[in-house]
Amino acid sequence: MSERFSGLKKVPDHPAARLLAAANAKLATTLKSPANAPVSVVLEELESNGDWVDMLRLISVSLPPRECVWWACLAGRDVLGEQDVTTCLKAAETWVFEPSEDNRSKVQIALETVDVDDDTTLCATAALYAPGTLGPGSLAEHTAPAGAVSSTCFGMNIMALDFLKLPIAEAADHLIDRGVDIARGGNGQSAKMKES
Repeated sequence: MSERFSGLKKVPDHPAARLLAAANAKLATTLKSPANAPVSVVLEELESNGDWVDMLRLISVSLPPRECVWWACLAGRDVLGEQDVTTCLKAAETWVFEPSEDNRSKVQIALETVDVDDDTTLCATAALYAPGTLGPGSLAEHTAPAGAVSSTCFGMNIMALDFLKLPIAEAADHLIDRGVDIARGGNGQSAKMKES
């Protein structure tokens, strides 16, 4: 086994198939790994097949919600490039650093008043649902949709592929390495992007 996917201490100790099922997600690839294979083994198999979309999908269901939102926020910054940070991205990042109900309310307000040109609404949506309910206040009585956080974070990373100035496979590798770094307990910023 390679070292690329070792030490994923933030990833729950469950089979990859179980994490995918809990998030109501599927991989496009038919795996040869056993049904009880851990995330690191499945990521290695997907890497050997060049199935980077499925790798991103598996990372999205494997990271804990708060870490997954952070992964999406980093992708949101890739999408924005030199543009100013949007209201949705700022609110989502603030929630990641301090996941309080007050900050979650600010995420909800950002989504309710979002600018039509804000490409980072997926970050805010992920932050809103990350605690497992539809939102703060009375919305906390209702469970968030299964897989809402992972799907929005996956979507944000897929969107970022178009904005990184790299060939698509290299851009995907950068996003994967970032997610793996977060899964190891890092901040995702130690995954340096290769310059083309």
